Amino acid sequence: MYSKINYFRLKNTVFLILTILLCQLGYSSSKTLIKIGFFNVPVQNTINGKILNEAGIPLPGASILLKGSTSGATTDFDGNFSIQAEIGQTLQISFLGYKTKEIVIDAKVLTIVLEMSTASLDEVLIVGYGSQTKSDVTGALAQLKADDFKQGVNISADNLIQGKIAGVRVVASSGEPGAGLDVSIRGVGSIRSGSTPLFVVDGVPLSNESVSASSPNFGLGNSSAKNPLNFLNTSDIASITVLKDASAAAIYGARGSNGVVIITTKQGKTGDASITLDSYMSVASVIKKIDVLSASEFRNAITDSAYDHGGSTDWQDELFRDAITQNLNFSYSKKTESGNYYTSLSYMDQDGIVESSGFKRTTARLNAEESFFDRKRLKVKVNLTASQINETGIPNGADAGSDGQLIIHSLISNPTQPVFDADGNYNNFNLNQNYNPMYLLHIYDDHTQTLRVLGNIETTFRIVKGLEYKFNYGIDRSVSERNSTIYPNFTDRTQDGAYVQNNLDSESILMEHYLTSNFSFDKNNFEILGGFSYQKFNFSGTSFSISNIDDMGTGVAPEYDPGYSGEQSGVSGYAQENEIQSYFGRFNYNFDNKYLLTASLRADGSTRFGENNKYGYFPSFALGWNLDKESFFNNPDVISQLKLRGSWGQTGNQEVQNKITQASYSQSASGGYYLYDDYNLINGIVVNRTANPDLKWEVVTQLNIGADFSLWNNKLYSSLDYYNKTTTDPILNIPSEPLSPTTTVWKNIDGKIVNKGFEFSLGSEIVKTDNITWSLDLNGATLNNEVQDLPVTELYSGSVAGPGLSGVAANVYKSGYEAGSFFMLKHLGFDENGNDMFEDLNEDTVINSDDRQIFEGALPNFTFGINSNLNYKRWNLNLAFIGQTGGLLVNNTNLALNINNIASDRNVLSEYYYTGASSSNTVQLSTLYLEKSDFIRLNNARLGYSFNTESLNINWLKGLNLYVSAQNVFTITNYSGFDPLVNSPRSSGGNQSIGIDYTTYPSSKSYMIGATLKL
Repeated sequence: MYSKINYFRLKNTVFLILTILLCQLGYSSSKTLIKIGFFNVPVQNTINGKILNEAGIPLPGASILLKGSTSGATTDFDGNFSIQAEIGQTLQISFLGYKTKEIVIDAKVLTIVLEMSTASLDEVLIVGYGSQTKSDVTGALAQLKADDFKQGVNISADNLIQGKIAGVRVVASSGEPGAGLDVSIRGVGSIRSGSTPLFVVDGVPLSNESVSASSPNFGLGNSSAKNPLNFLNTSDIASITVLKDASAAAIYGARGSNGVVIITTKQGKTGDASITLDSYMSVASVIKKIDVLSASEFRNAITDSAYDHGGSTDWQDELFRDAITQNLNFSYSKKTESGNYYTSLSYMDQDGIVESSGFKRTTARLNAEESFFDRKRLKVKVNLTASQINETGIPNGADAGSDGQLIIHSLISNPTQPVFDADGNYNNFNLNQNYNPMYLLHIYDDHTQTLRVLGNIETTFRIVKGLEYKFNYGIDRSVSERNSTIYPNFTDRTQDGAYVQNNLDSESILMEHYLTSNFSFDKNNFEILGGFSYQKFNFSGTSFSISNIDDMGTGVAPEYDPGYSGEQSGVSGYAQENEIQSYFGRFNYNFDNKYLLTASLRADGSTRFGENNKYGYFPSFALGWNLDKESFFNNPDVISQLKLRGSWGQTGNQEVQNKITQASYSQSASGGYYLYDDYNLINGIVVNRTANPDLKWEVVTQLNIGADFSLWNNKLYSSLDYYNKTTTDPILNIPSEPLSPTTTVWKNIDGKIVNKGFEFSLGSEIVKTDNITWSLDLNGATLNNEVQDLPVTELYSGSVAGPGLSGVAANVYKSGYEAGSFFMLKHLGFDENGNDMFEDLNEDTVINSDDRQIFEGALPNFTFGINSNLNYKRWNLNLAFIGQTGGLLVNNTNLALNINNIASDRNVLSEYYYTGASSSNTVQLSTLYLEKSDFIRLNNARLGYSFNTESLNINWLKGLNLYVSAQNVFTITNYSGFDPLVNSPRSSGGNQSIGIDYTTYPSSKSYMIGATLKL
């Protein structure tokens, strides 16, 4: 009792003393000298100042604290501040993303420059519908600035992040200029085609639909779709943010299941107006050649002298070339007191490494922002880009059969066949399903023109302090025309010639309204976001064709006068539209910048889904803890920053065909009947598609646990993540119930696809002196993928091309196995006669389809990137490596080069000949063609030198940088194909194909020289 009474007495005494001291401090804030007891309080002055970054740009919102007191201030929009202080006192200045700085006041007017903090957790990151500091982020995301992008010749924005972000895999579907890339984030989440992330450019979500007209099939297959992002000038891009987990991506709801990639373009900068000219030229060649028999080797291999045609031709040398790329980019940038402006104009001309192929692009951009009224209450921002693309294609269809591609013809062509005959005409092989590849290229013309305009206008109005309303209106419009001609020829492909014009018109319109509120009290900080979004997509196309056209060189080419010759052979067209209506909200809370909470919810309604499931709801929750701000971390010299975070959320996938929930009918004689006695057949109504009003989104549920830390004043920094990503309710076209009007129906099934693994990024500024700086960044990701609980035994995809292999699939989806595992015979080698030996799985002494086995898998278990940046005085050396392990590829190209070709006047792979294989072997899909896709590649090397422009005495020249660069310099791999980083589009039944390489347009290595001038 005694101690308790004294405790309360002590507490009251302390409270009384504190009250007296606080009263004295408050009373002494007067500007006159006042005497209180024995203390003299001096007169304080008004200190004015301005906070800038290293580029001279004002920093609004920077915090200024008078050291040793509670007095503070914050900079306004122009970086200005005022504070009551004395000369000789110390100010502490801090700003997100910059190092805290202390200065001693030596004047009444100050200009203070802050230094950016490398890899700081206070970096400002772009997130959906806003931005956050990295220290406040609770989800798994990564952001790259322009200086971090992949260097070299990059046509599309998605290629800029290759090897730069853990868990993001960028794979080319083809090496053709402007061709598509397969971008996957944290594995494959869908059985159907549709694992591409959502791309958002300056606040406008893009459709993943193709915006260039499709190619016709002249018996040579359809060329793969072009990259819908190839319209962007990569020099205009300021940053790319990848939202990987559901907490980060759930704000995009039904379109965020495969992750979200946010692309932000450049804005004007403070200071004098700047003009930048960047130009480069590069030379590219095929990354490697396939090792087939040379002419002399072929002569030694054949037993029939009729197959020796007297020539000596390296068909790959004939087809491939050294290709030139030229690029010129001009940009103008300016920031004023009320706004900023950025405009650019660029031109790219890229020749393909295959003769006659090419890509040309002209782009123009205007980004402008202005503010109005008091203290910039109203802001209006416009982003506009226009692009004109001209492409020249080749007859190399990704879905062609074993004899239907240009590349495969160059590989199987007999090397003793000459290109031209004795009369100087193209040599006719007189073979079925094997043609002179240079002749095939000669008779084929394919030209595509695509015009695309993407623009949006944003208005932001500050209603009251801390409450803003934003309106965003965007439009994405493209028009594409493709003119394809195959002239009369002596192959067995469209011998009478044909011309086809395909047209595509696509448009999307976006309208969004949302409110953002930011407010604080005590140590509690809140941000609340709520909004509405509506986006409508329209696609339409027309096509007409002409057959029996005149020979090449006769009259006017069909492309310019379709009516000159030939017969009309078909006219068609289509039109589709779909809409998405959404409501979304997000709540961010942090207490004392230590404890973080994020919650979001999006409701999406889509016309693609059934009447009973028009809306889907996608929630997410995340927590974060900045441990470095806790008092028990009392050694900031060692642990600069440390944050733990965890999240759970759901996103959706609506990438399905339009109208699949509705019934479809047509008139057909097969369903007809005889109405009268005259035996005239009346067409009947046939059901083509069964309605399913219950169809709904695929749902991805994701758990993420991560940590971010930096040590020794950001000398070493890292992010670690564990993720578990599960897809449920997958949409498939499966066999329908008995008595259904159609044999199949689109349904959500009960199966799952689970992706889980670890990701890490680790960086260090190893050396930092006045003359030398060296930073090294590593990133890596593991992946464990499994299909679970399929209601069917298995699903197949990945159609294989080869003689006698029609209808054979290489990929299988089966419970307990990795998505897209391989299903084939196990090859055991060759017997003493050179015959194939296969494992007799069921031991019935007969080798057939019952002996096929499942082999995992196409998806690499580990992917990584290594990026090194070394600066010595004015020299800069950047090296970027990428690699993967644990994946397999079906080398369908080698299958087409099987040993039995030698018995039919065609070339073979050297390896098959020298292993002693018999030419009588029947071609069968087996592990003979299954190879590891492990590799490590020097993806890019760049050496640059920045001149001291002051010493050049050129007043108008602000900067000059010369550089040389090499791309795909070398690849260490045992894979025998052109490139281990490839995925040919060989899907079947709407199911994705994974890990098949079939004579795609090869990848290239290139060498570049360029210059950047700043005026």
